[in-house]
Amino acid sequence: MKWFGRKSAREGARPALSRAGSFVGGVGEWPRSYEAQLREAYCHNPVAQRAVKLVAEGAGSAVLKASDPALLALVTARSGGQPLIETLAAHILLHGNGYVQVLTGDDSAVRELYALRPERVSVEPDARGWPVAYRYKVGENVARLSAEDAAGRPALVHIRAFSPIDDHYGLGCLGAASGAVAIHNAAARWNKALLDNAARPSGALVHDPGDGSVLGAEQFARLKSEMEAGFAGAANAGRPMLLEGGLKWQAMSLTPADMDFVGLKAAAAREIALAFGVPAMLLGLPGDAAYANYREANRALWRLAILPLADKILSALAEGLAGWFPDASLAVDLDRVTALAEDRERLWAQVNAAVFLSDDEKREMVGVQ
Repeated sequence: MKWFGRKSAREGARPALSRAGSFVGGVGEWPRSYEAQLREAYCHNPVAQRAVKLVAEGAGSAVLKASDPALLALVTARSGGQPLIETLAAHILLHGNGYVQVLTGDDSAVRELYALRPERVSVEPDARGWPVAYRYKVGENVARLSAEDAAGRPALVHIRAFSPIDDHYGLGCLGAASGAVAIHNAAARWNKALLDNAARPSGALVHDPGDGSVLGAEQFARLKSEMEAGFAGAANAGRPMLLEGGLKWQAMSLTPADMDFVGLKAAAAREIALAFGVPAMLLGLPGDAAYANYREANRALWRLAILPLADKILSALAEGLAGWFPDASLAVDLDRVTALAEDRERLWAQVNAAVFLSDDEKREMVGVQ
């Protein structure tokens, strides 16, 4: 079936919104491009990296059930060592888009599913704004991937998060988290600089000879170099200082503004966790008591983050592969999710206590055929 052709035949042209601004993460010194945001968040920020891994690895480790054993084997197989569901979950969280290339053999049967890097893919729309092909760019090399094969089946499955400002591209969590990531990374650099300077703010070396004279340029330069070489840095912490006549050391303590950095870093870490939908308790962040215990937080992670994302991915894959697997369906087997064991136990107890239901109705309610 020619899906894209059918859409193109509709009356009236569909306006295509611009992609510009989709990944603008902040102002000032906050990174704006996706690659810069990715490096700052996933590569350099432990909170953001752990939050993404919790959701992506949770979705990738979930036990699946499918309408066809061959479909299940295809989705759970690794292509080039790539775990498909986990990779797609990370791409959608960070970029907002997941692209799955459907690789077929000479007999037109599906052989592999491979997730493409989303920042390398761009949509090629027709005159009415509907996508007809995708361009995959690596350096100066560009490959054009048709949206459909000769039989009208999808050659590439595009899974995207909701975006209110773009027709063709989804909006990931990375842009919303970039401000908090910038603050958290700046606080980490501040603490590192503080440690390099003997783990306390620098003091002031005061020149007070009593006659009002000042240090010459050479004296000032020599004194500064001696201070940096002999007394600055963590290796020189606690080292006694020998001062010449007219010099005295005046120590400086932490100001309230300096002390605020601790709370500021913790608040930024919680904002990062919030952007990716992960309870802060699961990241070991202090001062978060929104959940009664770790088990309840883990259940919330599955209910509010992992399962919705996994359902989005599996539903899109099942729809894209329906041309090869009629009535295809993919879903997470909720009975095999450890975090939801208490919910299932409660459901079974409630259904079992309903004496007005027949055994067949009870089996249907708990999902047992």
